[in-house]
Amino acid sequence: MNAAENALPTKTIGFIVNPVAGMGGAVGLKGTDGKAILTQAIALGAKPVATQRAETFLTELSPAKGSLKLIVGAGNMGQNQAEKYGYNCKVVGESKKETTSEDTQNTAKGIVEAGVDLLVFCGGDGTARDILKTIDMKLPVLGVPTGVKMHSAIFAVSPQAAARVALTYLWGGLPLREAEVMDVDEEAFRQGHLSAELYGYLLSPYEPHLIQGNKMASPMTESEVENQAAIAINIIEEMKPDIIYIVGPGTTTRTISDLLDQKKTLLGVDLFQNKKITAKDVNEKQILQSINGKDANIIVTPIGGQGFIFGRGNQQISSKVIRQVGLDNVVVVATKGKLDRLERLRVDTGDPELDGQFRARGIRVVTDYKTTKEMNIE
Repeated sequence: MNAAENALPTKTIGFIVNPVAGMGGAVGLKGTDGKAILTQAIALGAKPVATQRAETFLTELSPAKGSLKLIVGAGNMGQNQAEKYGYNCKVVGESKKETTSEDTQNTAKGIVEAGVDLLVFCGGDGTARDILKTIDMKLPVLGVPTGVKMHSAIFAVSPQAAARVALTYLWGGLPLREAEVMDVDEEAFRQGHLSAELYGYLLSPYEPHLIQGNKMASPMTESEVENQAAIAINIIEEMKPDIIYIVGPGTTTRTISDLLDQKKTLLGVDLFQNKKITAKDVNEKQILQSINGKDANIIVTPIGGQGFIFGRGNQQISSKVIRQVGLDNVVVVATKGKLDRLERLRVDTGDPELDGQFRARGIRVVTDYKTTKEMNIE
């Protein structure tokens, strides 16, 4: 696209960043909706992640910079990132030190009034709901995944993928589809209860390899339950003394603890050693402290309908944790039924180099007792 950049017709993108999206992930809070939870996340040492991912998106978008105009949120809601990378931009709203969902909605309203070809936002499901309240079906929308909860089908699989979708849609053409906007009750989520609700639909460019689907629960049929038990028995038999096992959320991983007569956190990350839970619902800092100087393994299961093994709902198992444990010590467990419903596995750790290492080598998936399958990662 570089050589033909000057020949491209000018397009306009609306760009909104939710600066606090995703801050609750690594510290184990499963979201940052509401000021009280944000304050708690900061107290636990949470660091902003939205700006970095917004900048990654803008960097990948740069081949078409000369043919783009951005309508952006003020300050750290888009302006700072766009100006840092030299984009031609118009600012909507006023810069604030602390932003709210109302600021997101007001910015989206201003962008609609200004007129754009595509609205791109950096956030999670809560941000998607704010966009939905204002945009509805007025114009195409694309999400850059930045939050903790990303059950909606409006998100690209990574910031890099979002840029590719935006470029192809604006100048190459992609179909639009009605994408589900989903969200969960965060308070119930923190208590271990997953209650997802459909809030509506947004028009979105669709490229199946680059856009995630909405999260889907696995059907609890008798064969599925038996398959989970067989996988769990396999994992338990292979557990080694004194190794720390970092076990991610999900029903398949919970079956491991059930057969060990341990009470696992369904939607959190727990630590096991010598076949007993040693720490429940841990965050990134607690994991790193626990495994410092010790041998450890990671056990995770893909998100149904999306295929993510890292970067969605288990951000506590961060790139730092994965690097310390080592890729050779990552085990993925998934029933045959779940894998049949997935076209691919995915990673989005926020560390492009680590993601590339996963893609280059693929991953071994335990699918039944003494049965594994090699899977590619995209």
